[in-house]
Amino acid sequence: MKTSIATVSISGTLREKLPAIAAAGFDGIEIFEQDFITSDLSPREVGQMVRDHGLIISLFQPFRDFETLPEPLRSRALARAERKFDLMAELGAPLMLVCSSVHPAALGGIDRAADDLRALGDLAASRGLRLGYEALAWGRHVSDHRDAWEIVRRADHPAVGLILDSFHTLGRGIETDSIRSIPGDRIFFVQLADAPAIPMDLLYWSRHFRNMPGEGDLDVTRFLRSVLATGYDGTLSLEIFNDQFRQGLPMGVARDGYRSLVAALDAVRRAEPTLAVDLPAFPPPAAADGVEFVEFATAPDEAAALAAALAQAGFTRAGHHVSKPVDLWRQGGINILVNTSAEGFAHAAYLSHGTTVAEIAIRVPDAAACFTRARALGAQVHEAAVEATELTIPAIRGVGGSMLRLLDAGENLGRIWDIDFDAGPGAFAGAGLTRIDHIAQTMGPDEILSWSLFYGTLLDAAPAPLVDVADPDGLVKSRAIRSGGLRVTLNGTSAHRTLAGRFHQDSFGAAVQHLAFATDDIFASAARLADLGFDALPMGDNYYDDLLARHGLDPTFAARLKAAHVLYDRDEAGGEFFQLYGNARPDGLFFEVCERRGGYDGYGAPNAPFRIAAQKRRLRPYGMPAR
Repeated sequence: MKTSIATVSISGTLREKLPAIAAAGFDGIEIFEQDFITSDLSPREVGQMVRDHGLIISLFQPFRDFETLPEPLRSRALARAERKFDLMAELGAPLMLVCSSVHPAALGGIDRAADDLRALGDLAASRGLRLGYEALAWGRHVSDHRDAWEIVRRADHPAVGLILDSFHTLGRGIETDSIRSIPGDRIFFVQLADAPAIPMDLLYWSRHFRNMPGEGDLDVTRFLRSVLATGYDGTLSLEIFNDQFRQGLPMGVARDGYRSLVAALDAVRRAEPTLAVDLPAFPPPAAADGVEFVEFATAPDEAAALAAALAQAGFTRAGHHVSKPVDLWRQGGINILVNTSAEGFAHAAYLSHGTTVAEIAIRVPDAAACFTRARALGAQVHEAAVEATELTIPAIRGVGGSMLRLLDAGENLGRIWDIDFDAGPGAFAGAGLTRIDHIAQTMGPDEILSWSLFYGTLLDAAPAPLVDVADPDGLVKSRAIRSGGLRVTLNGTSAHRTLAGRFHQDSFGAAVQHLAFATDDIFASAARLADLGFDALPMGDNYYDDLLARHGLDPTFAARLKAAHVLYDRDEAGGEFFQLYGNARPDGLFFEVCERRGGYDGYGAPNAPFRIAAQKRRLRPYGMPAR
């Protein structure tokens, strides 16, 4: 089974798109007519350029407004088709997409449409070409793949087949099981696209908000299962119209596209094992157990300030790496590494971003299996030499160029501390912090879908819907990812004056802006942190007065929250969430302490605007240099 992507899906000229598509692993392209017309190359030169990149042209598209036209429009449409067939022959494109008509003069009628496609099929066959008929979700008379199939069936021509597009079917809410009765050899091409569930005009939705399979809310896996159940073994292609993607880097979008196709096929074979899926074997996704360690990269002259911040948060220096300048800080089940190496990955991360979280290590049931899956999905592998006595830990590149390490969550997990560190046994109580609750990663707004796809395909993960977080200086898009004991929030904005925007800009794209630590008793932790000199973020009277009204809190309880600088939220089921924030460091990074009660599963979103405003009051004015 071959893979393809429509050239309209990514930005740039054909000269820029083709190397990105080839490098991502696709077999071919759908050449969108506009991309050809805007090129200064001849059809033969374009076709040769495609082949020089090791690609094929799987499809030429679109041919619009053809069927059921009255004369003389019908004859003109046939003459137009002949010119397109001549062009396709020069390009080396064997198949043309004919989309259902939206022409105001189209008469409609199944038999009339079938007669027209039969006539068009004769023209195509005379040149050794084929055509596929697709039902546009907004077609004037044909907007359902079931009607399109009936027209193709009645046309009864070997050069005329059906093209299926997941968006046109799923976007209209059409039951995909109806596809299973279509003979697979009569399906000439299959296009895949996802989209967020946004109630709007179908055409506008399609032209601006499609995204890669797995990035939206449509059940693309169910659609693809129905397609493969027909015996279809032709090309699977991505046709994505998305304003964001058409502004992004071609290589990144192409890689995401290929990853989404591989993950979609993998999901199909696991959901319906009897289907023949042409895909190499690799392990299934598994839920992560949690975060084993976070590693900061810094410089020796900045390490003291970071160490002081950790000590004020209740961490104790518990060990040192056996061969590198890396200190281990511990509290409860939390491990923080501080790396001051003057070479290697950590040093490069420091030079790029300043003091930054360079590595995150997550616990997974089988690190080798997870690493194999990551490679199959096109993740960028990180390889570095280690001492013979040290452990080799699989690693892939993550957000902002950081490193994501994979550790087995089994009996041998402690070997890293026994072998690579001179750490003594036991944990340190500190301020009662027990584990990393979640990690907040900051990125450009065009990266959130990409990294949610990364986590959602690598792990057994559940991405939450995108939400808007209000900063006094703009909106921040945020999406939470949950995989077992791992929680990550992805935050992006184009508003540079927002807290997230300032951090991303000032740190030159550093990945982690804040770490949230869990406690079983927020008030005991708050008291201990105060004793340690933790720089807690104070909230104003207005916030606590609003809490009283919004949640009907007991005044004594609200006063206790205020005295401890603790923020509060409650969900509809009665679950409670308590948050204590530290003020941001000069580099913008900050810590959070939180407690979950009663099954609360969120992140205190209602508190975010007030917390951000309070943090920004303590920061230097925007545009002023850091001291």
